[in-house]
Amino acid sequence: MPELPEVETVRRGLQPIMEGARIERVELRRPDLRFPLPLDFTARLQGRTIDALARRAKYLLIHLDDGAVVIAHLGMSGSFRIEHDTEAEKTADTPGDFHHPRSKDEKHDHVVFHLTRPEGAARVIYNDPRRFGFMLLSDTASLSDHPMLSGLGVEPTGNALDGVSLSDMLRTKKTPLKSALLDQHLIAGLGNIYVCEALWRAALSPKRIAGTIATRPGKETVRSRRLAEAIRTVIADAVAAGGSTLRDHRQADGSLGYFQHNFSVYDREGAPCPRITCTGAVQRIVQAGRSTFYCPRCQR
Repeated sequence: MPELPEVETVRRGLQPIMEGARIERVELRRPDLRFPLPLDFTARLQGRTIDALARRAKYLLIHLDDGAVVIAHLGMSGSFRIEHDTEAEKTADTPGDFHHPRSKDEKHDHVVFHLTRPEGAARVIYNDPRRFGFMLLSDTASLSDHPMLSGLGVEPTGNALDGVSLSDMLRTKKTPLKSALLDQHLIAGLGNIYVCEALWRAALSPKRIAGTIATRPGKETVRSRRLAEAIRTVIADAVAAGGSTLRDHRQADGSLGYFQHNFSVYDREGAPCPRITCTGAVQRIVQAGRSTFYCPRCQR
């Protein structure tokens, strides 16, 4: 399943095409994805202008000019493809040294947004072979109370996640540190890959009891500050690189990301620890049914 950096990469790829565009019509090629599509989905979107394309955790949020919001999730294999009608853009190259052509199997194209822009018409096509993704409708006023979004924790991309806030949220937790970091009620959108990477950068064991990196309320520790910085920077690095590009994920322009070549520990079982001062090797363990990769020598 795409993690936060992959979703943010998709958002940035779609943003120049979708923001400010008018939705002329929406073509539904099936009535459902993971859930049934809203009965008034096409009627609510037709003729509306897209004000903004945002993200909350792993959800894409399409804000319309009448206050409606499309909540979209990519699921396991969902992706968006952009097709232009102007001849110049049809022949334009897509960036990325690891470019892969998009699937031309239209049986997996389930939702098509027909857009008009000053530059010309375009289509944004949602393709999802496994149909674990979904699209729902909400409105701006009640968005934070929507069942998919209510209760989500702090975003791991800004200054709201710092040593103090991380210390406070983990101070009473008696679960392993990795498990606590995957709790979406604490940190929204942080997934397995980047938790492994952040813990390695912070030199903290995934097996450590989460509360041990904290002390008094409202006070950071060296460990909590180091971990907060590691989370923010690993997410920022992955977004800048275009995501991890595991399995089905592609950027909106069809190109692959680069961050998978920079994994320090994830999926590198048996490899030497890349920390210059460490002579350990990466190990794999299973925590709560998920693979954890870490160096037991330098991560304490």
